Amino acid sequence: MTNNWTLTGGQMLLGGTFAAQPLHVTNGRITQEPAPEAESYNAAGRLILPGIIDLHGDGFEALVQPRPGVHFPYDLAYREADAQLISNGITTAYHGLTVSWEPGLRDIEITRALLSALERVAPTLDCDTRLNIRWETFALDHIDEVLGWLARRSGDILSLNDHTSANHKLSEESAKLKRVAVRMGLAPTDAKAAIKAVLARRDEVPEAIDRICAEAVRLGRPVLSHDDLTQEDRRTGRARGVTLAEFPMTQEAAQEARIADEPVILGGPNALRGESHNGALCATEAVRAGLCTVLASDYYYPAPFHAVWRLHDADVLPLAQAWALVSANPAAAVGLRDRGTLDVGKRADILVVNPDTRRIEAVFVQGRKVLARG
Repeated sequence: MTNNWTLTGGQMLLGGTFAAQPLHVTNGRITQEPAPEAESYNAAGRLILPGIIDLHGDGFEALVQPRPGVHFPYDLAYREADAQLISNGITTAYHGLTVSWEPGLRDIEITRALLSALERVAPTLDCDTRLNIRWETFALDHIDEVLGWLARRSGDILSLNDHTSANHKLSEESAKLKRVAVRMGLAPTDAKAAIKAVLARRDEVPEAIDRICAEAVRLGRPVLSHDDLTQEDRRTGRARGVTLAEFPMTQEAAQEARIADEPVILGGPNALRGESHNGALCATEAVRAGLCTVLASDYYYPAPFHAVWRLHDADVLPLAQAWALVSANPAAAVGLRDRGTLDVGKRADILVVNPDTRRIEAVFVQGRKVLARG
């Protein structure tokens, strides 16, 4: 399959504006001149955009376990996730792989098996697939293992998650605790007891966070906070080298990140729906106020692509600027210098989009055409 192309007739996003000029691809990279015997792609009337970079997507969990207790082969789940990612314009993806103390879907044995499956299947996937390793701060017995993964897998990122502190406050009758219990494979009473038992180790957590952050920073891995609530949360994370704010819950926390010029990652579903599903910071208003720099798929792979169009339609941002939320900005946030824009020398991760139907008609990953419609 060729990775030498010339795309003609389209409006290419370059330097924050659209320009009518051809796009040349040679050996999977964007070049100034066409490659000898390059194949032609007629993009007349279409937009030519850089591929979407998704820093946090855990939609694949629903492909592993679509119903409680019903598991499908992990290789199959990753391949199905890959098909969904590519069809929604995501050419680089960080699967949110949770490292937890929980039993059930997020049991450490399942996490290990998911990691092994990804390493086995990754060479066959079209999307450049990596991991956002979501370490639960009460998963105190798995720190060395996580650090080993980060040392061995240079393309992954680390995020710090603490759902234990919030979940222990839930009553056994709450809908959220019941969902957590289903995920854990326990009755709500037993799930509540398990959370309480783990919470007893709370005094060990600060030192554990210090240790994992220091080593991740030493390895050069981006470290993300998760669900910051306050200005102090963000400042505490920053002191540990946690320089990306993922899903801050409040305007206060997001403002503290942006004052320090730190990326703020919010959910594409939030921006697409026009509100947070759990009453947290509204992504639309955060984008409008300059408090959100990156949109991620979170739990719904179609969200980043369609959220950008919604922001455009709502006059929050022009399309050319809104597209940076899912391409250039996430690339810069995690140090992916080889992608995110259509500049010469970058990877040829390209979308061809019909602006009238808002349908992705072609996807190129490193110059290979991996999707064609119509």
